[in-house]
Amino acid sequence: MSISSEHKPLGKQVTGSLHMLSPIVELNVGGEMYTTTLSTLKKHPGSKLAEMFTGQPKLRTDSEGRFFIDRPGTYFKYILEYLRSNQVPTQCIQDVYKEALFYDIEPLIKQLEDSPQIFGELVARRQFLARVPNYSENIELMIRIARAEAVASRRSSVIVCVVRTEEDAARCQDVLNSLDMDKKSVVKFGPWKAVPSISDLLDCIQMDVEAKGYKISFQPHIAEKGFRFKSHDFFYKFLFTWW
Repeated sequence: MSISSEHKPLGKQVTGSLHMLSPIVELNVGGEMYTTTLSTLKKHPGSKLAEMFTGQPKLRTDSEGRFFIDRPGTYFKYILEYLRSNQVPTQCIQDVYKEALFYDIEPLIKQLEDSPQIFGELVARRQFLARVPNYSENIELMIRIARAEAVASRRSSVIVCVVRTEEDAARCQDVLNSLDMDKKSVVKFGPWKAVPSISDLLDCIQMDVEAKGYKISFQPHIAEKGFRFKSHDFFYKFLFTWW
């Protein structure tokens, strides 16, 4: 004797043409429910969002028949608000910008890029960091060193050397050699050719490490006596707190 059971499907692929779709559309965006019109979703024909609802269906539906988009639903309300009224969001700018990029809504992308938050990040900060050699690689190296030293500890530290010019790099070489002989790992940033200062770069390092979920702080690191310059102008200790 065979036993059969019925399972309610989580979703289904829509068949047929979207030309037959109701002008009122129900959406499930990452678990958040929205109701809007087909014309609103297709307001910008060149966008990825418009393409989702043009021609043959490209989306699955949830168990209630709503079109499902696997993106953060919280920020879709700002996308929808822009499509309905051309109102550029003033909240959650960074997150809405990511969604605008995903949906490829070019007019919204351009307007968000003119906002102080996105302009400052893309044009000012990222352009500066692009001139700091191996910046991203050094951030990852700092994290690897800190994690390696975290065993059975509440905190671990990483020594960072920040030099803005070739002359500063030469001045620091003796200290770097001394730390190397003591088998102390040092992550070296710079030199670079841009206006921002050492303190600006230190803020960037802290910002980008914290963006990865780590809790850190930093303070000047005083090298041993005997060097002919103030090592704390270039050497810093970044402290990772684990619990």
